[in-house]
Amino acid sequence: MITVGTARELFPEEVRVAITPASAEFLLKKGFKVVVQSGCGIASGIKDQDYQSKGVEVVQRREEVFDKADFILYVRGPGSSREVEESDLKLLREGKSLIGFLEPLAFPEVSKKLAEMKVNAFSVELIPRISRAQSMDALSMMATVAGYRAVIEAAKLSDKMFPMLMTSAGTTKPAKVFVIGAGVAGLQAMAMSKKLGAIVEGYDIRPETKEQVQSVGAKFVELGLETEETRAEGGYAKAMGEEFYRKQRELMKKHVSEADVVITTAQVPGKRAPVLITKDMVESMRPSSVIIDIAAEKGGNCELTQAGKVVDYNGVKIFGVVNPGSAYPTHSSYLYSMCLANFLALFITKDGKFVVNFEDEIIRDSAVCYDGKIVSPMVRKILDGSAK
Repeated sequence: MITVGTARELFPEEVRVAITPASAEFLLKKGFKVVVQSGCGIASGIKDQDYQSKGVEVVQRREEVFDKADFILYVRGPGSSREVEESDLKLLREGKSLIGFLEPLAFPEVSKKLAEMKVNAFSVELIPRISRAQSMDALSMMATVAGYRAVIEAAKLSDKMFPMLMTSAGTTKPAKVFVIGAGVAGLQAMAMSKKLGAIVEGYDIRPETKEQVQSVGAKFVELGLETEETRAEGGYAKAMGEEFYRKQRELMKKHVSEADVVITTAQVPGKRAPVLITKDMVESMRPSSVIIDIAAEKGGNCELTQAGKVVDYNGVKIFGVVNPGSAYPTHSSYLYSMCLANFLALFITKDGKFVVNFEDEIIRDSAVCYDGKIVSPMVRKILDGSAK
């Protein structure tokens, strides 16, 4: 019988947990055994007794989880931070398997270490965005949380209420929100801003997102730069050259300057986030305006962003949100853990046997290293390039 386990997260200020009682119950029904470290779910409102009531084994020490579990589940695993790497690479043994956000495109050298140790790794960032994988798409689920959080943070920092309010004393004008990036996080931010009553504009370099932006009630901003060439494999935005971003910033300045709130979500897998808002653009904004940069962990979309801090520049507040998907841990942990549970269900055949089937594109594409080899073509390409 295959054992699945999780320990307390070591990524700084990470409050999610990779296994919840709901996902544990699902896994147990699929024939897995489940083990967790005591206290791992506290920040998500989960007590040890909640796990035990579902038939989960609760152990005291991190080492016990690593000894007992065949699959070790993370929210932020080795590759996401030095703390996790330094702690857990010492605990891992040959044949163990990891699943979680492993950052293999940003830190492929950690994947190489895992391969050399003959530790298998599956990174949820690499799960293909196909219909069959929607219930396993942890990246999209956490981006939904990030988009929601961006709007809540903006509402807290803004000097304006989002909706138009008609009162006996007068009518307040609705806030203007400009969202840059129409991925899952950006669309959620647009939808939430609209629900709160704001006037919302959205922009993305991928022209096919126009309909999606309009579907959530936002106005799509067209700068004349949108082209199919900006679309990368998997539906993500492609990294463009500096001249493209220079033109984009120039054309975008008017929309930034007129907004009360700007939310930036633009990220490129494995690369530094593009700078879309310069110091000059911030200077054009009204004092007490707000920028929420949820790409802060990857360098930020705003030139003045400082990760994890609220910067006040000429009265404009710039919040560089770090690990935005970790907000609201009760719900974010539930969504994330169910993504992992659904992914693990792929390894169980109809007759109940455990099989790692690399003919399944979801398993194949998400695998980083297996049986001592780097099996991800994207990670191999990066490692081969860095070796030259």
